[in-house]
Amino acid sequence: MNSTRYTMIGLMSGTSGDGLDIAYCSYELQEHWSYAILDAITIPFPLELGQKLQNCHNLSALDLALLDVDFGKWMGEKVRNYCLQKDIQPMAICSHGHTVFHQPSKGLSLQIGNGWALHQAAGLPVINDFRMHDVQLGGQGAPLVPIGDRFLFPKSDFCINLGGIANISMESSGDRVAFDTCPFNLLLNAQAKILGAEYDRNGAWAREGKVSTQLFEALNALPFYSKTDAKSLGREDLEKDFIPLLASSDLSERDKLNTLIEHYAFQIATIIKNFQASENPSVLITGGGAYNAFFIERLTDQLGGKWNPTLASPQLIEFKEALVFGFLGVLRLRNENNTLATVTGAKRDSCGGVIYG
Repeated sequence: MNSTRYTMIGLMSGTSGDGLDIAYCSYELQEHWSYAILDAITIPFPLELGQKLQNCHNLSALDLALLDVDFGKWMGEKVRNYCLQKDIQPMAICSHGHTVFHQPSKGLSLQIGNGWALHQAAGLPVINDFRMHDVQLGGQGAPLVPIGDRFLFPKSDFCINLGGIANISMESSGDRVAFDTCPFNLLLNAQAKILGAEYDRNGAWAREGKVSTQLFEALNALPFYSKTDAKSLGREDLEKDFIPLLASSDLSERDKLNTLIEHYAFQIATIIKNFQASENPSVLITGGGAYNAFFIERLTDQLGGKWNPTLASPQLIEFKEALVFGFLGVLRLRNENNTLATVTGAKRDSCGGVIYG
């Protein structure tokens, strides 16, 4: 395709499982890529669907196959209604899908949200399954957002997304480097639910707690942090390593929250210090964790105040991943690489995504 301007819908169903992000975006290539989030909404999952998605890794093969189709159809219907309401006609829908299994060492990363069902329900071309090509090239299939960081946010030294799992990307010696840094909201939200809320607003409960040196050191000693090559975290890793540590601790929920925040701030600050090329690097933080004021304070402390946080709009904080998946779709339509081997550890860069319609 020779067009230099594209309008796409990016769909993101993150590991936090709160709803479907729909971002209607435009992308234009002149001397450099530019973007605009023209409109964006989050549609909460209906209770039954949300519960199925949260527990999909425990479903039978048949029930998982049915959920794959049902979820694709549901997303397609929501996008169709959205486009009718807004009177828009995007070129394609670019869907991340909902991750069920992420085991790249076994050649597997499965996202559900059936492409044909989504295409038929929406009446628009669909691009999905962005991860599997890279996984079959020996890569992690994640993270995928760094190609968007490179082209859409070139002025930020570090791009951090604080979703269910936290990840970071940056340039290093001419290559884009990126990896998951630590869990984030998946563990914080689970602790907050025990205290009676969906999440810890602004980190207020964490602020009331105290750091447990024992738990802090045990978290830092987990095997994930000793990996030096391309690495990514899945729900399986949390269930195997992180959750048992928290469950076996007799700390209060507030102390667990405080210790988790300190652990995250320490891990992310360590990476920034290792990769920074200037004394006060610019850092763009997006994802729900960007609203956790207590975490931002602890990260500032761990960095000795030597950083320059980029002020992101609420729209960018909440919809950056959907924006970037739209951009991955643009690159797929252009048959240009949208997955970086320096990020995933694959044999080579590749152009991932399956087109329906």
